[in-house]
Amino acid sequence: MKRKPLLHALLAATGLAVLAGAAPARAGAKATLTVFAAGTLAVPYRDIDHAFEKLHPGVVVQPEFGGSVKMVKKITELHQKADLYAAADYSVIPKYLFGQDGHQRYATWYAGFASNAITFVYTDKSKYAHEINGHDWFKLLAKPGVEIGRSDPDTDPSGYQTVQMLNLAGRYYHDPRLEQSVLANAPRTNMRDTETSLISALQLGQIDYLAIYRSDALQHHLNHLKLPAKINLSEPRYADLYKTGIAHTKNGTLTGKPIVYALTIPDNAAHKKLAQAYAAFVLGPQGRKILARHGFGTFQVPPAVGRAQMPASLQKLVKPWSAKGAG
Repeated sequence: MKRKPLLHALLAATGLAVLAGAAPARAGAKATLTVFAAGTLAVPYRDIDHAFEKLHPGVVVQPEFGGSVKMVKKITELHQKADLYAAADYSVIPKYLFGQDGHQRYATWYAGFASNAITFVYTDKSKYAHEINGHDWFKLLAKPGVEIGRSDPDTDPSGYQTVQMLNLAGRYYHDPRLEQSVLANAPRTNMRDTETSLISALQLGQIDYLAIYRSDALQHHLNHLKLPAKINLSEPRYADLYKTGIAHTKNGTLTGKPIVYALTIPDNAAHKKLAQAYAAFVLGPQGRKILARHGFGTFQVPPAVGRAQMPASLQKLVKPWSAKGAG
């Protein structure tokens, strides 16, 4: 009988201790902003996230990177929630998130925030590294024994943009077998979900060349080919020409277009106000400065589709997307 008061005292003390320990956790709790983004945005977004968190001390940005198609399907097929989605190809957003062909709608707008170009990177140890140039590069890439890495065209824009570029190059260099001969050295065993995961393989000499974005070449200080603007998908003024570059994928036949990264906020985002602030940071001068530092092209006034459906705080930062794309 004498043990009960002691037991009650212990329970009371333990309860107070738990409450005392829980209070600081609640007081210091932070909101988590979930961002799904293209793999090639990992490096600049690390700096963007850090800068954004400094401006918003109560926020933790939780990014997840991967192939743009794979990441968007996490939203549409796996029903995972993201506060913001950023793709390496703007057309991924309307195709998967606008509710086309009877599918559920997840978004009504998108804004372009960066541009890029397709290239091949290599190291001084790569086969023909000291011979390759911007003129006959495709002949050397097609030589026996050359190993080329690339991302999967079924899951990642870089993958199908590489095919589109090679398709364009075949006509540009008057070589109808160019695409086939280069891709013969880039079999499925040399493909990954996103091309950035193959950079270490390139640096270790396991592959000789890697099809990738120009921004990655600059970020990682890699040798890269300076391909003509008429084939590297970098210029909105060549939008009509790029349309003739074709890639056949499991997601359909895809025609080439200028490379423009775009972002949107899904309708079911858990933290819409924070997502709007994050989008404004990326679209604004600070975000553009960080992206440019990491090798991306940027827009002084970002273009947007569905501008009227955008939050008012973002509408003032953008202009309507032109018929030529982002130009």
